[in-house]
Amino acid sequence: MSTQRPNYYRILQVDPSAEPEVIDGAYRRLAKKYHPDTRETNEISSERMQLINEAYEVLIDPDRRVLYDRELQSEPTPPKDIPEKHSVEDDNETITSSAVPMQPGIVGTDSSDIKALTGQPITIREYLQKWAPTAAAAIALGLLLVVVVIVVRNRFFSRPEQIASQETSTTPAELNASQSVDFSAITLAPIEPTSPVARGGIARFALLHTTIPTRPRVDVINYTVEPGDTLFVIADKFGLKPETLLWGNYDVLEDNPHLLKPGQVLNILPTDGTYYEWAENDSLSKVSGFFKVDPNAILEYPGNRFDLTVSTVENPGLEVGKWLIIPGGKRAIKDWGPPAISRTNPASAAYYGPGSCGKIYEGAIGIGAFVWPTNERFISGYGYDPSVHPAIDIAGEIGNPIFSADSGVVVYAGWSNYGYGNLLVIDHGNGWQTAYGHLNSIGVTCGQSVLRAGVVATLGSTGNSTGAHVHFEMIYNGVKVNPRDFIQ
Repeated sequence: MSTQRPNYYRILQVDPSAEPEVIDGAYRRLAKKYHPDTRETNEISSERMQLINEAYEVLIDPDRRVLYDRELQSEPTPPKDIPEKHSVEDDNETITSSAVPMQPGIVGTDSSDIKALTGQPITIREYLQKWAPTAAAAIALGLLLVVVVIVVRNRFFSRPEQIASQETSTTPAELNASQSVDFSAITLAPIEPTSPVARGGIARFALLHTTIPTRPRVDVINYTVEPGDTLFVIADKFGLKPETLLWGNYDVLEDNPHLLKPGQVLNILPTDGTYYEWAENDSLSKVSGFFKVDPNAILEYPGNRFDLTVSTVENPGLEVGKWLIIPGGKRAIKDWGPPAISRTNPASAAYYGPGSCGKIYEGAIGIGAFVWPTNERFISGYGYDPSVHPAIDIAGEIGNPIFSADSGVVVYAGWSNYGYGNLLVIDHGNGWQTAYGHLNSIGVTCGQSVLRAGVVATLGSTGNSTGAHVHFEMIYNGVKVNPRDFIQ
């Protein structure tokens, strides 16, 4: 039997692929622990320290290490079926190994490895200290796996209650022998009404919460206007366009957002579009053409509740007075703001209210550069919207000064019959006009020339107003534009 050379990797407790600095660190730890000058009495012999030094010298030298690895790999491996010789000394409670397999790549972890590799006695206590934690961990892991298997089986693979055993049964062997069964001899236990089998045969766990899918609304609902509401606030609350609120509530608002007030009950459509009351001699083709939609969109909308098995575009079967939701429908909105009033014919606005001017005037002409009409810049509930509110509402305190945005001539000064209270309109003589509504007081009169940035009125809350502000419009050649695009 050949003698194997010492496994220097195990002696230094390093991996065969370890770098020189790793080998050096391992050597220093062992040398400090086992050096004869620092060791405890009888802890290590000089021969073992010499073996550690030899291992270090071989492994730290690249050339010697290559030769050593080559020799180590060429050595035969002891047969696994031939046990090595051991001697047991009961008096000292030690186990002495006469031979230890030296295989590259396996690293020891404590002093018991060194003792085993160098043939020194290993105490039973050291042996237990080394392997007891591993054994305990393995046992704990095994118990944990058993618990997990039991829980999973009970949770996911449990069966409903079994049907009571039959009073008379036939074994598989008897079936194979006779190839027939006398079913009259078989009796089954009655199934209890509460049994899972009686409820369908599949056991289910009780769920305390049920997820109900969210479905879009298809019906018209009502909403009561609250203090502080505006057309834009309500529309945003329900995800609709402001004009949809006007189209759905013409009998209340008459296309005028300034008629909105607390306590009013509004129709809230489920989708953007219009609301139409079916009249005599109406047809779906005529109604859909007016609102610029496909007639099938009206017929097939769920909220209109047509019976599609009998209703058609040609014959919808509607009664007079039936309200229809027109999804995507639109129509023109009446502008209740002040009309364009020419300084050469101010009497054209006589229908608008007693503030109209009835004579022809000439006077100051603007330069086309505009100033902010008041000392506040906060936009209140209504911003500019070309179809619903072609103006801006500027908040402020009652009595704040109102300035003329540019030089011009007054063509309307007084009360408005269409919700804007005290109203002032100035014609600037160059295609531009400006209008100021809900004023507390007006400081100029019909035909008077005013200068740019001059005080012409005071801010108020007259007419259909929910708070102090000025309704400010700009008109160019009869078209209302966004003041914020032109004002400084």
